[in-house]
Amino acid sequence: MAESPYIVEITRENFYDIVEASHRVPVLIDFWASWCQPCQMLMPILAKLADEYRGKFLLAKLNTEEEQEIAAQFGIRSIPTVKLFSNGQPVDEFLGALPESEIRAFLDRHLPRESDAVVDQARQLLASGQADAAQALLQQAIDQDPANHRATLALAQAMAAQGQSADAEAALDALPLDQQHDPEVTALRSQLYFDGLLAQAPPEAELADRLAADPKDSEARLQLAVHRVLGGDYDAALEQLLTL
Repeated sequence: MAESPYIVEITRENFYDIVEASHRVPVLIDFWASWCQPCQMLMPILAKLADEYRGKFLLAKLNTEEEQEIAAQFGIRSIPTVKLFSNGQPVDEFLGALPESEIRAFLDRHLPRESDAVVDQARQLLASGQADAAQALLQQAIDQDPANHRATLALAQAMAAQGQSADAEAALDALPLDQQHDPEVTALRSQLYFDGLLAQAPPEAELADRLAADPKDSEARLQLAVHRVLGGDYDAALEQLLTL
């Protein structure tokens, strides 16, 4: 395999330097062995992508036969195993010789994109309460880079902040299946669920009055719990739900 500035061999001597390099650029570590046929199939694909991405990530190859101690440190039980490191820590992995298209999708979930700067700017606007301006920026980012799923998630968050629940749900549905269980996605779906319940609920004070008159009014108690959840008072919400 031709030498490449984006591919390195891991040894005991340089391992920690390579992990440290992940603070500057993501590092993809390929755990392999010479006897492993799937490893031999995977290597050319990884090398091709490393050259094609031109430094957006560093490909590091670790021979598990020669560096058994390092492989054991990471609990490698089967090969090929490929781990992605960022900021000195493993953040994702895959096992086996995946097709090139799946490896590209794996990388694209983690590697920086040009449109990420716009997404970061939009998130700052969203955090400061300017959801409409954030939504406009995010739509621009998606128009320029439809494959940036971080922009799609942020767009759904901006829509939710403006009460556009159906549009936010549609944006989440457009995300790839492998991202549907991302913690931010599931958290937003939960928020949208409670938003839907709250849309049908009377004001908080009215619900409290109903419960004072009739402590067995389970509908009022559930709706009051929803108010508490969306207000961030989870202990009070839990108390109402446990009473139910």
